[in-house]
Amino acid sequence: MFIIKPIHTHPRISVSAYPRIIGFADKQIHSFKKDILKFFIFVFQTSNTTMSFFKRLFSSEKKETLDKGLETSKSTFFSKLTKAIAGKSKVDDEVLDNLEEILVSSDVGVNTTLKIIERIEGRVSKDKYVGTDALNLILREEIASLLSETKSGEATEFVIPTDKKPYVIMVVGVNGVGKTTTIGKLAYQLNKAGYKVVLGAADTFRAAAIDQLQIWADRVGVPIVKQQMGSDPASVAFDTLQSAVTQNADVVIIDTAGRLHNKVNLMNELSKVKRVMQKVVADAPHEVLLVLDGSTGQNAFEQAKQFTAATEVTSLAVTKLDGTAKGGVVIGISDQFQIPVKYIGVGEGIEDLQVFNKYEFVDSFFK
Repeated sequence: MFIIKPIHTHPRISVSAYPRIIGFADKQIHSFKKDILKFFIFVFQTSNTTMSFFKRLFSSEKKETLDKGLETSKSTFFSKLTKAIAGKSKVDDEVLDNLEEILVSSDVGVNTTLKIIERIEGRVSKDKYVGTDALNLILREEIASLLSETKSGEATEFVIPTDKKPYVIMVVGVNGVGKTTTIGKLAYQLNKAGYKVVLGAADTFRAAAIDQLQIWADRVGVPIVKQQMGSDPASVAFDTLQSAVTQNADVVIIDTAGRLHNKVNLMNELSKVKRVMQKVVADAPHEVLLVLDGSTGQNAFEQAKQFTAATEVTSLAVTKLDGTAKGGVVIGISDQFQIPVKYIGVGEGIEDLQVFNKYEFVDSFFK
């Protein structure tokens, strides 16, 4: 309590009134202290709850779609986390051991999990005491920080570099991961954003792949270049780029074969496609996008390993995250292979391919 002692009496105020004046002043100071305390609590909450700011990056509709798509992963994770910290008031070795097990079982991956645990241990060591109620916030911050190291999740809208025209994206991935569907949805989003898009059906090993891409081209309203099944994929890529240059297109998306017998065949095929494309656009492709099925968990890691060994992969799209408890795979793959995640699939609708934003993802996953 603040004590106010009058040094001089005022000629118009009786001495008997001073106790009442002092009491009133004391109440005012107490009220002021409470207001200051409330202010600092507000500042602390605002500065530490980074996600409350980043929620504004996505529209409410997009955010709702992301929340819904990650619901299974989130509920499974938090069910395990709640059990792990039951009866615990602070983060200790036992809580961290349990958290490590939860992250691994959520397909974050062993190496990435160890990094996250190490970061949290550093926070606990520095702050001396960390309550279990703060664990969720710390997880958000450390995982967002980890994703920043691969420059994952910086975008909020579908955009392409303006210094390359046409900007050429070569899409790779095994059959069944949603590769052609991802191409169709990406074409839709880029077309909606005002870009002139041309598709190339260079997966000539499957007639179904050509037909499926044609359906997407018709649905989105963009031109497609294709040949018969069994044609040379490099020839299709060459024709696609020539057509795109003629049409003054902004972006070209090339579908490639997802079923080759071994790594050597894959490497040779993709290298040939690249060489032939460079006869039309000297520095093509500008991006090699690997599509992975997030619902397969650790199998997605193996696919990433095979493709990164066969060709230079510059970005990732992780599909089928809705309806799976394996959403943590997004964090692990990006960290382990040091490749940015660019897009995620969180539903079957045409709007359900989203740009990957680390803050929105982490907020939806951990809220």
